[in-house]
Amino acid sequence: MRLAELYPIGTRIETGTLEFLAEDIIRYAEKFDPQPFHMDAEAAKSYVFGGLCASGWHTCAGWMKMLLAHFAEEFPRLKQQGITPPKLGPSPGFRKLQWLRPVYAGDRITYSVTLTDTRELASRPGTWLNSTLNEGINQNGEMVLRFESSVLDFA
Repeated sequence: MRLAELYPIGTRIETGTLEFLAEDIIRYAEKFDPQPFHMDAEAAKSYVFGGLCASGWHTCAGWMKMLLAHFAEEFPRLKQQGITPPKLGPSPGFRKLQWLRPVYAGDRITYSVTLTDTRELASRPGTWLNSTLNEGINQNGEMVLRFESSVLDFA
């Protein structure tokens, strides 16, 4: 079954909520984005964010983590109902990445994906290119992350 058959264009799917703990923010930053406002709560106070906050790349990684966790639960459920889940991936990329607000230690980000378009590839019949709008919203209802992406679907 194709993704668009399960989730029609415009359907927003909440994939999960992730809490950003200070120790996780620091651990991620030490490995991938070692800037003071991501690694040291005291030093972060003197930067524009005013406190320890997650790397934007960390918030994106959180989106991917929640997407994969969602489908890890959803696909077995579909199989139990006799529905063949879509075969997704890889992604040819993303566009318009926006980190709209900082994600601070203790913030809980709820991630979502909305299918915005789907089309069969002329060069590969049976392979569909799905376009999505992806978002992260904090516990105050504020958008912190938004980007567009694509993923292949092998029907």
